[in-house]
Amino acid sequence: MTLQQLRYIVAIDQYRHFGKAAEACGLTQSTLSLMVKKLEEELDILLFNRDEHPVTPTEIGRKVIDQAKVTIYNVEQIIHITQSEKEMLSGPLRIAMISTVAPVLTPGLFKHIGQKYPSISLQVEEMLTETVKDKLRKAEVDMGIIAVPLKDPEFLEIPLYHEDFLAYVSPDNPSYSQKSLQAGSFPGQGVWIIRGGLRKLDSSDLKEGKFTYDQFFEGGRVGTLIQVVNDTGGITIIPQTHTNLILYSQQACLRPIINPVPGRTVSLVIRKDYMHEAKLNAVVDAVRGIIPGNLLEGPVKKGYIKL
Repeated sequence: MTLQQLRYIVAIDQYRHFGKAAEACGLTQSTLSLMVKKLEEELDILLFNRDEHPVTPTEIGRKVIDQAKVTIYNVEQIIHITQSEKEMLSGPLRIAMISTVAPVLTPGLFKHIGQKYPSISLQVEEMLTETVKDKLRKAEVDMGIIAVPLKDPEFLEIPLYHEDFLAYVSPDNPSYSQKSLQAGSFPGQGVWIIRGGLRKLDSSDLKEGKFTYDQFFEGGRVGTLIQVVNDTGGITIIPQTHTNLILYSQQACLRPIINPVPGRTVSLVIRKDYMHEAKLNAVVDAVRGIIPGNLLEGPVKKGYIKL
């Protein structure tokens, strides 16, 4: 028995004619008759008096059709509930994000959501990537914004933007005079990171110029790294989106990194059973207004995202 078969017998009861019911259902009369016949065989009853004109339900057919109407109504209510949930733009919205994304996105998120969706109660927390994942698994947050790929089948990843890493070089460092820095030349130059505590990389930490997000920023703030570099004459690495967050005078310390150009993709991560489509797109719309268009990834550029 299928929901569609129930719809067919309700249509026949409504039109009291197989041909008209078939037309209303977008079927040929023979297909409709076959589907009803299969249902009758499955239930081992006769639903309609086919010899009567107009067609009428049998006594047991009347009871089945009445119950079919209730079933169809209940299914439509379920669809309505889920659609309402998808379109809901009110209530709490809990977002967890890593520390090097939070300063870039948080102010704009609160401004955008507050102005366009005042019924949404936005809450943003900073945490480590593993904590974000754990909170998502436990449904303690609604969304996570982290550097990817996670390659975790539990979650859906929606790329938001891709950015390069830039070198921040102290004016007291010999590399300050260079217009760009070779990725392979970093080992041994006093590159500062925050990972498991503030420290300076040694020559074994950066091999062949292969940079990854968590080598530099997991658990720390870029502003702290810049301050240490200013005080020690060293070098650090900052994400491209942070260039507008530092002082104008400090921007002269930025240098592109080449051969290869290191970077990261920042994505919105949700549980696979997340269904608040409208809230998801409210966040995506906010990001579209915060991040420069040349950094945005395909799904965000295209507009509305369907779950």
